[in-house]
Amino acid sequence: MREFEELTSLHDIDAFLKEHQLAFLYISRTNCSVCHALLPQVKELMTAYPEIQLGHINADHVEAVAGKFSIFTIPVLLLFIEGKEHVREARIVHMDLFKEKIDKIYQNVAGN
Repeated sequence: MREFEELTSLHDIDAFLKEHQLAFLYISRTNCSVCHALLPQVKELMTAYPEIQLGHINADHVEAVAGKFSIFTIPVLLLFIEGKEHVREARIVHMDLFKEKIDKIYQNVAGN
């Protein structure tokens, strides 16, 4: 499984998105059971997409992330291409549908 880079400030998040053509953010909270149950599934899925850089944000530590990305529930999964949001999934994520969305984008952008 792939590991996520911990992003601990808005500055870190902005730099991460600017630095990577394909960037994925997983936003969660410390005491969120859905967040903790979904994360291993997302890590496993992302092994198929080595070009996508992975970032994790704990919204308890970076509270301003909610305003930055207009987040009203967690977990939130965001995929960015060249800094622009292309995929957003929140709370109840259907992994098969999420995978289909990522597959389409990955084939077009990463050239696989």
